Formats: sequence, C-alpha cells, structure tokens
Amino acid sequence: MTLWRIRATVDDRPGYLSVLTASLALRGVNILTVQVQPTEQGAVDDFLVDAPDTLDEAELVAAVERGRGRDCWVARSEARGLVDQPTRMLGLANRLVRDPDSTGEALRTLLGADSVSWRPASTGVERGIAGTSMSLADPAGGAFTLGRAAPAFTPAEYARAQALVELAATVARRAAEQVTLVLPDGAEVSVRPACADDLSGVLELHEGCSPRSRQRRYLGGASLPQPARLRRVLEPERGLTLLAMTVAVDGAAESVVAMANLLGEGDEAEVALLVRDDWQRRGLGTALLRRLVRHADAAGYAALVLHVQAENAPMLRTLRRLDRPAATERDGTVLSCTVPLAAPAAVTVPGG
Repeated sequence: MTLWRIRATVDDRPGYLSVLTASLALRGVNILTVQVQPTEQGAVDDFLVDAPDTLDEAELVAAVERGRGRDCWVARSEARGLVDQPTRMLGLANRLVRDPDSTGEALRTLLGADSVSWRPASTGVERGIAGTSMSLADPAGGAFTLGRAAPAFTPAEYARAQALVELAATVARRAAEQVTLVLPDGAEVSVRPACADDLSGVLELHEGCSPRSRQRRYLGGASLPQPARLRRVLEPERGLTLLAMTVAVDGAAESVVAMANLLGEGDEAEVALLVRDDWQRRGLGTALLRRLVRHADAAGYAALVLHVQAENAPMLRTLRRLDRPAATERDGTVLSCTVPLAAPAAVTVPGG
C-alpha cells in the first residue's frame, strides 16, 4: 500500500462527500484522515489515503472525478503525513517559541511552500491569497510572501499561517525587547513590550503623572484616558508599545514608570512618550525613543512622526538627541516632526 495526499473541491451539498469516498473505496483506497476547508467555490477536501500499489496518480484522479470531485490534486505522501493538523500546528508553535527567527521555515513546513520571502512594509504588498501565491502581514512590519506549484492555497491555510506569523512576532518582540537599562544616574529599569495584562499598571502610571505631563502626551487635555483607549494602545494592530518598569528588589512590586508607543500607519509610524514626573530628565525618554527607532528601522517604515507641543522643550531635546534630520511643521501650538528612517532612492535623470 502507498500513502497519497488528495485534494479536491466538492459541492457543499448533502451526500456529495459520501459519493466521493464511495468512489475511492471501490478502488480499494482507505481514507486515513480528512480535512474539510470551506471556500466560495465549494468545500475543499484534503485526504490522506492508503492506496493499493497498483494505483497510479492518473487512476486516483479518475476515481475522484467519478465521485463528483473537481480541481483534483494528487501527490505521494510520507508517514509523517499521519500527524494530524492540530498536532502539527502545536509542534510548529513550540518550535517558534524556542526560535522565533525560524518563521519562514515554519511556514514552509506548514504549507508545503516552495518559496518563502519577507518584504518591508514600504513595498505595499497586497495581503491575501491568489491561487498558489500568498502574502501575510507581519505584525512587526512588512509581509511574508509564499508560493508553491500546487495546489492553490485556501482561506483556512491563510488563517493558520497568519496565526503562526502572529505568534512568532509576539515571541520575537518579547525576547528582543525585554532588557534592563542602566540610566546615566545609575538607576535600573526593565523594558519590555506591553500586553493586555498591563492595563492596571499603565492606569497607575497615568494617575502618577501630573496633569501637565498627561497634556503634553495627549495634546488635547490632561484628563485620564479611558481604559478602552489604553487597551488599544497596549497591543496595537501595527507597531509596538514598550513599558519601562522599576526593577523588583527585596520583594517590592514593579511599577510602570514610562510608556513608549509606536503606531504604524501606511509607511510611517507615529511615536509618543509618557514618563512619570519623578523619572523625567534622567535619560529614560531618550533610551525608549532610540529603541522605537531601531524597531521602526527593522520593520521597514520610511519615517517616524511625532506631534509635540511647541513649549515642550524636554521632548524636543529628546528628539534632537537622535541626531537625525527632522522636518517640522507648525499648526498653532503643535509641532509635527517627521524623522526619515530610510534614504530615498536616487533618481537618475537621462542626460544629466
């Protein structure tokens, strides 16, 4: 007996799947596993079968077509194909937790892709599936592009792959950004990415800031932000939020003393900082801003944008410490500063 993978589209109507399985059974084909993936064209049935050695690919395709299946794809399989899909996903997730840099290879294994590549956010790759091509958004910025000869990708495969990419991005972000910073005055803070569980700590941070500090951060007022707004900021769809926390000593609880936000929109990312008053002017804001710049560079953003009150001299000094050119526009009392991250491509003028 020989293991085969068979994929075919079947009309999503009562009894049609049984017609296909009966056609295979008449040829002595034993169905070991089956996955049903709904699509707009019908149900895509993915079988792992054990077939007599005398059956070849053409005969299996013919059996499927006699069973009212269409768009049939058949390929030899191996014993490892007996691992069910949930177990395979858990195995790949465990691999990514140990090595988040193996995202491309995990995607290749999951989908049987022939090629996997990554492109920065500024390239404008359209997300989704188109036949045997797939493009996935990378939450850290950019996109993964996958391709294979056959069969065509399905929406279910896209959802699995996107979940895997999001897991890898979360693990990588936490591993890469969780560090201890030593400030110029010798004080130590722990810096890590925020998550939804940090809401109470971030609320305490805002309560511990003066009205003037909150007004400088949010521009429009000094009142405390609503919890719903802070939840969205803690885990943005595109970008990163970093928290600086006091290092626990002798059983003392950690407290959030600063928050740095990078919110992606198109090929630019908006940056904002909030530092508790007793931690200001100690180099913490500069350290957080530099980490956000490195993240934005790696994610492929073209520029950072900061909206700052014109009288906010400390924030403007922090921006100057980046030692990067910034274009500034003024609208009343607010300055909008744009810091380019990637040099524009050189333009060649014919005959110049």
